[in-house]
Amino acid sequence: MDNNLIKWDLDLIKRYDLSGPRYTSYPTAVQFDPELSQQDLVETGQTTADLEAPLSLYVHIPFCEHVCYYCACNKVITRNRKKAQPYLDTVYREMEQLSKWYSNNRPVTQLHWGGGTPTFISHEQMIELMDQMRKHFNLLDDDSGDYSIEIDPREASLETIKVLRDIGFNRISLGLQDIDPKVQEAVNRVQSVEQTAAILEEARRLGFRSLNLDLIYGLPYQTLEGFNATLDTVIEMNPDRLSVFNYAHLPDRFRPQRHIQEDTLPSPETKLAILESTINKLLEAGYVYIGMDHFAKPDDELAVAQRTGNLHRNFQGYTTHAECDLIAMGVSAISQVGSVYYQNEHEMAAYSAAVEDNQNAIKRGVSLTQDDIIRRQVITQLICHFELDKRTIEEAYSIKFDDYFADALAELQAFTTDGLIALEENLIQVTPAGRLLIRRICMAFDAYIPKDQSTQRFSRII
Repeated sequence: MDNNLIKWDLDLIKRYDLSGPRYTSYPTAVQFDPELSQQDLVETGQTTADLEAPLSLYVHIPFCEHVCYYCACNKVITRNRKKAQPYLDTVYREMEQLSKWYSNNRPVTQLHWGGGTPTFISHEQMIELMDQMRKHFNLLDDDSGDYSIEIDPREASLETIKVLRDIGFNRISLGLQDIDPKVQEAVNRVQSVEQTAAILEEARRLGFRSLNLDLIYGLPYQTLEGFNATLDTVIEMNPDRLSVFNYAHLPDRFRPQRHIQEDTLPSPETKLAILESTINKLLEAGYVYIGMDHFAKPDDELAVAQRTGNLHRNFQGYTTHAECDLIAMGVSAISQVGSVYYQNEHEMAAYSAAVEDNQNAIKRGVSLTQDDIIRRQVITQLICHFELDKRTIEEAYSIKFDDYFADALAELQAFTTDGLIALEENLIQVTPAGRLLIRRICMAFDAYIPKDQSTQRFSRII
């Protein structure tokens, strides 16, 4: 299947561009229940996890020195670097408990530090944090794992990149968003192209094997011409992966967005023109469309995993590690262990108190039913590979696909008529026109959407 076959159909996009989940999990976080017992969630995770399979670890470092007005992440804005150490000490206490529950000396094949701004902490604290992770979990020492970190180029020196490489990181993701100074000023994130390029060049020199850049379309004062200029510069930087996110303006939910004047945002028509141009320019530059907002070079592991049928999706987005349980630590972090998902406390004080009192910070979660597991497999297969062989689901779960998903298949008939999918006896194939609307197609298999129509809690699909 050639994923570079994408058909831009404006009528279909306008018809189907509603709000919907990003499906980094199924069920989505909307279904997490604060009434579920922490003990039950942990015990179910332990009994349903494969204790011989590898692990993925995530640490949330929430601190940022400056607020980016578009940001919807869980963060703490402060210039006081002294706040980091008490937080890290709490993370270490949580980490010790998590290792007792789940480690079993399982190899950690994937590791990620996110935020916030992970490089807010000092070089000594970075070394200490990685040492603690090695103390409590079986980290790999041969550079074969995928160990990644999010970097703000304004908060990282060339020495920072060397420290990160020395302690075991081999992948980085840089926030860029847009190179236009007017756009940068409007979102309070001014960084020069030179800053970003210098970090990329040093990372390449030190042997980081995958470099990702994040862009956002739909920000204030963006134009088609301006974003094309950003893309031209980014293509010259030659990252291995690109994430191009749609800015969702939700000032009632995210306080920093109140600094953004709505009349400075590009029109829906301009946003669509930017997206169409972005896709075309990146495909012409040789990138592969992985899905939704993600692009990668053909030899990147994401693109290879998609070609070989091994691409997966979890709370960190697209990944090559389907076999891993995800153990997450820190404020608001979300874990996926066996057949449970759970999320930590959102507020720093509540997180710290919970770890101090209970040795864990679990606030809410969900224990998956067999129906959830079956639907998760269908949605994951479609969102990662744009096709589904019904027989694989039937054999794995001893069901008759057409009977089990009768309601979903009835909805898919309309998608077939509109040219989003092609239905065969045993195959559901997403067409080039349907790939940009894959989230809407997946919603047909979401048992919670019909019961809970408040899809405005999700971002728009395009």
